[in-house]
Amino acid sequence: MFELYATRHGQTEWNIEGRMQGHLDSPLTQLGVRQATRLGEALSHINFDVIYASPSARAVNTAELIRGNKEVAIKLDERLREIRVGSWEGKLKSEIEETFPEAYQTYRQAPHLYKAVNGGETFFHVAERVGSFLNELLSADEERRVLVVTHTVTLKLIMSRFEERSIERLWDPPFIHPTSLCHVVMKDDIYRIERYGDMSHVEHGGSYIGGR
Repeated sequence: MFELYATRHGQTEWNIEGRMQGHLDSPLTQLGVRQATRLGEALSHINFDVIYASPSARAVNTAELIRGNKEVAIKLDERLREIRVGSWEGKLKSEIEETFPEAYQTYRQAPHLYKAVNGGETFFHVAERVGSFLNELLSADEERRVLVVTHTVTLKLIMSRFEERSIERLWDPPFIHPTSLCHVVMKDDIYRIERYGDMSHVEHGGSYIGGR
């Protein structure tokens, strides 16, 4: 059996301000730190073999908070970065919507038609690198528990692999809140989604019960 746990980073300052982050970064807020800490507490009884994280500081800090005092390696992988949105990065979403109304509407409502902006990526570009990561991860024929700490678009694309969801429907629910947890169990090449966007660690506290 192979178990994949995957989460988004905790809330950041730019999340609060409504800014696009992409490959740029902003620090976790106090709430973001609490979210990651609570998720770490909820997963404290689960022994991960490895943690993979996006190299963005917000994801690395979240991974470290979830890991806590456990002796498990955190490996950074460029393929787990958020979608790169070029000149939009660091700008307010309201400003982007006003300046690039058609492109922003396409980004939010028709991701399969979205075209890269000023050196950015399309959703298909991100899907390609996410697919490469997953193919490598799933090719190892061994029992493992793996935690992935990444970003909204990247996480949605990871889960779309197991749902067989098209990029056209990428923004369909569930919503990926900061530190929301996804859990996929794989046995004999059969995938079973146990949780998708779970926030019980923040809403109710306590341990997350799942998997073997």
